[in-house]
Amino acid sequence: MPSPDFTDPATVDAATLRDLLTTGGDLRVLDVRTPGEFEAAHIPGAYNVPLDLLREHRAELRAHLDDQVVLVCRSGARATQAGQTLAEVGLPNVRVLDGGMLAWQHTDAPVNRGRSRWDLERQVRLVAGIIVLSSVLGSLLLPGLQWVAALTGAGLTVAALTNTCAMGMLLAKLPYNRGAASCDLTTIVGQLRETEARR
Repeated sequence: MPSPDFTDPATVDAATLRDLLTTGGDLRVLDVRTPGEFEAAHIPGAYNVPLDLLREHRAELRAHLDDQVVLVCRSGARATQAGQTLAEVGLPNVRVLDGGMLAWQHTDAPVNRGRSRWDLERQVRLVAGIIVLSSVLGSLLLPGLQWVAALTGAGLTVAALTNTCAMGMLLAKLPYNRGAASCDLTTIVGQLRETEARR
């Protein structure tokens, strides 16, 4: 099977990624979900680099990512944002797993599993739904409370248009989403260097 061109297009499907991982090329899989989501299920050999950490330390991470890089999240949205962030610091050879972990698991590809947790997107839907429902019901007692529901709807609209989510970023900082393992820049760089030394 010929080696794919990692400059265009910007995605790779689950079957191709599975083939690339089994052939053992110089490929790094970065999972940009929260540590909690990563612990629940991830691609074997993937590195957990949460999106907020990647954005904050993109230049430092860039120094350790000269190989082909595939970015993974739940569905592809956060990985696409991570790809844009790494493109800003000039990292070539970046791809996004088309369909994310959902597509990977749909193909029955190998997955390391841990304690089950809700995905960040599901948490956002729950919190937004609770805010809207309680605001509408609460407005029966406190007129004007329905505007909280309207602001939540406006926030969700902005999130969809900009492909970002402030509520998701806030929820990612909760202890539930942090996971048990340490996930900081020093730990991640150490893991990347360790892999480099073994090659």
